[in-house]
Order: sequence, then C-alpha cells, then structure tokens
Amino acid sequence: MNQFVPPEIDWAALSPVLIVLGIAVIGVLVEAFVPVRVRRATQVVLAVVGVGAALVAVAWRWVVVQADGPTALVAGALREDAPALLAQAILLVCAFVGLLVIADRSSGEDAFAPAAAAIPGSAYEAEARRAGLVQTEVFPLTMFAIGGMLVFPAAADLLTLFIALEVLSLPLYLLAGLARRRRLLSQEASLKYFLLGAFSSAFFLMGLALLYGYSGSVRFDAVATAVPATSGMDGMLLAGVLLVIVGLLFKVGAVPFHSWVPDVYQGAPTPVTGFMAACTKIAAFAALLRFFYVVAPGLQWDLTVVLWIIAILTMIVGTVLAVVQTDMKRMLAYSSVAHAGFVLLGVIALVPSGISSVLFYLLAYGLATVGAFGLLTLVRERDADGNVTGEALHLSQWAGLGRRHPVLAVCFTLFLISFAGIPLTGGFIGKFAVFGAAIEGGAWPLVVIAVLASAAAAFFYVRVIVLMFFTEPTGTDADPGTTVVRTEGLTAVAVVVCAVGTVILGVVPGPILDLAANATKFML
Repeated sequence: MNQFVPPEIDWAALSPVLIVLGIAVIGVLVEAFVPVRVRRATQVVLAVVGVGAALVAVAWRWVVVQADGPTALVAGALREDAPALLAQAILLVCAFVGLLVIADRSSGEDAFAPAAAAIPGSAYEAEARRAGLVQTEVFPLTMFAIGGMLVFPAAADLLTLFIALEVLSLPLYLLAGLARRRRLLSQEASLKYFLLGAFSSAFFLMGLALLYGYSGSVRFDAVATAVPATSGMDGMLLAGVLLVIVGLLFKVGAVPFHSWVPDVYQGAPTPVTGFMAACTKIAAFAALLRFFYVVAPGLQWDLTVVLWIIAILTMIVGTVLAVVQTDMKRMLAYSSVAHAGFVLLGVIALVPSGISSVLFYLLAYGLATVGAFGLLTLVRERDADGNVTGEALHLSQWAGLGRRHPVLAVCFTLFLISFAGIPLTGGFIGKFAVFGAAIEGGAWPLVVIAVLASAAAAFFYVRVIVLMFFTEPTGTDADPGTTVVRTEGLTAVAVVVCAVGTVILGVVPGPILDLAANATKFML
C-alpha cells in the first residue's frame, strides 16, 4: 500500500509571497476589528511595509540563489531561479510606488467610492459620501493581487499558474469598479475586465487540459520532455500551447485580445489603472517568458508565424489607435498595447538575452507608467463655482499646463519621452535591448516594423508635450478650467521615485543590465 509522502517545503524561499499574502490576510482582520478612525492609516502602513519587506526578502533570496543555485519548490510547482526573483523584484518596486499613489488623498478624499455596493447616484451613495465613509478594503485587495502576481513568474506548472492567475485577477475586477466619480463608467470597466478575465481563464484551462492529455502532466518540464518523445499528437500539443499563450496574451493586452483594455483603463480609478497597467503586464510577461522558453523551443517553427502576426498587429494597432485618442487614459491604454508588441519581440527571440532584455524593458515601462498615471490623478477640473471635481483627462484641458505647473509638466514629459524611446531614458535602453535580442534571434523584420511603429508613436507623445508647453490654455488666466491639487504627498514621492528611476535607467543602465545578465536561463 502506497503511503502519502508530504513534500518538503522551503518556507524561507517562499517568504516574499508569504509576507504579501500574510499582510493581505491581516488587512482583512483589520477591517473587522480595528476602529474606523485609525483603520485607513493602519492599512496603508501594513501594505507599504509589507511590500517593502517582501522586496528585502527577494533581495536576500537573490543572494542565496547566486551562491547555492536555483531550486525547485513545493514538489516542483514553483521554481526559485534568477529570472523569477528579478521579475518579482521589478514587480515589487512598481507595486510599491503604485501603492503610494493608491493611498494618497486630495482634499480629504481618495480615488475610491465611499460605498462600493451603492447604486450610482442613489440617496444611499450620497449619504455615504456625506458621512465620509472610506473603502479601506482596497489595500488587502491590492495585496492579494500582488501575491498572485508574485507567484506568476515562479510558477512551473500549469495548475499553479492558473491559481495565481485567479488570485491576481479577482481583486482587480473589484478594484476597477470602485472609482469615486464616473461611477457607471467604472462599473462598466469592472464588468468588462471580468469578462476579459473569464475569456482568458477559459482559453487557459482548455490549453491546460489539452497539454495534460498530451503529456500526462501539468509541469512545464514534463510537457517539454514529451515534445520530442511523443508522436501522432502534434495537433493536440500545438492547440494546447497556443491556447495557454492566448490566455496569457489577454493579460498583456496583445491584439486581437485587447478589445476592452482601453475601456477598463478609462473607467477604473486612475491609481488602480496605473497599478494594473504596470504590474499585471510585468507578471503576465514573466509567466509568458517561462512558459515559452521552457515549453516552446521545440515548437519554434510551428509557432513563429502566429506570434509574428500577433506582434506586428499589436505594435501597429496600438500605435495607430493611440494617435486618434483625445482622452489621456485611453491614449496611454493604446500606448500600452503598442508596448506589449515591443516586449513580445524579446519573448519571440528565444535567445538568452531575450529574457534579460524583456525584464529590463518591463522595469523601465513600469516606472514610467505608474509615474504617468500618478500625475493624471493630480490634474483636476474645476466647475463654474471653482470647486475641484474629477480628473482633467481630455487632451485640450492640458493646454498651457507647462506654464502654470512646470515641475509636473516636466515630469510628465520625462515619462512620455521614455515611452517614445528617446535617448537618456530607461525606455530607450529597454527598446534597444529588446530589439537587439530580436535581431540576435533572427526576427529582424519585426525590429524594422517596431522601429517604424516607435517613430510613429513619437507623434502622440510629442503632441501632448507641445500642448503643455506651446499651446494657449482653453480657459482664461483667471480661470484656466484645470488645476493641480495638493495631496498628502505620497503621489509626489511616487512620481519622484519613478522619474529618478527612469533617468538612472537611461543614463547609467550598466548595473541593472549586469543584474539582468545573470537572469538569462530558467531552471528546468
């Protein structure tokens, strides 16, 4: 009779994930037992300290892995190797600054509805607003999402990857519907994001089932081993791999799976949009890298045409549709679609430098994204009575902003030129690294298209810069129609960190590139 042998679990290696999920659980208990007057401050401190502690734990595990080598965790369900730890570190850095933006308040209000379950415009919602209710549940929800994201880069089997996918997605569905203003648009964004996630999960699960039927295992290495050893089932293998990749491409917003991404970005609370745009993309690309580089090398010729088409469409569609947008959040949303196409070049390359270049690109993109959306939360509309209302998101409302608020406009310009890939910014080094990896992998036609798309994308970034510094404001000098609000300062800290990081990655990228060079091989 076989006896069950429990797996040996290296709890120290799991410490970054355990810290974040532990803080999330404590945050739920805080909601139940901590008095209202100190609940928000408690949640903010817990979340920020938790993410910071997890980042320290990742740094410690990096030193251990560099000394002792990578290891398999939880009976092989997870892998602790250099690419996983570097992706987790990048994710935690972006999550830290994203949390600062989420936690910030202006005029005593945060970005979230006072009563999430209230019908928009109802008397109950108005009463909750007058009573000063605060949705502090956003902090444990964010921590649960970060916990799922941390598992994503390290997952070495499809079932673990699916569980992590659900853990990171479910809190984001809720967070997307919690905007304080434009409530119906926010709830629509939440529903659309839920439907996108449902499609993603359905494709992923079907792919998982087919790959299990093909190989008899859900482990990446077992599937990779079965590829050369199994004959007569190529159709099942290709269908399974493609469906899993499609499930992950939904999360990165690649064309044609991007349809509702701009709607979600536009309707969600702006701090949550910045968090999602940066961290979800980092986690999904890290998981896609591991799956593709472990399972797909034997299928390179079968997958090349499909992935090339997806990358080309993603770069072109994202760039073209961004040009015609008049809403700032939708413009940045389509910009993120185009960036997903650029990052795909490093994934498709299937060379060791592809892994390190993608991780560097994700760090540069994540910092610029959180910083840009953080600045969007500060520029507000003013009504006829001079009261500050919602965010000023129409492009015309940013006219002349550089004259009235030059520091904000300069920071926003820095993030835009990083998106555009202008030299001396992290975006330029990231694109250079990814394009170099693609050329090394033989995908030089994609690089030609990517360079042309980058040149075209510079138009809508430069358009905003010209609008801020060289265009007359739409209002009068006495009432320009927009204002920059004062906050508790957390957003300013986040923006400064993102701006400094963007400049450092562009001016002295050597240390980070050297660090990334150590993360060029997944543990099999």
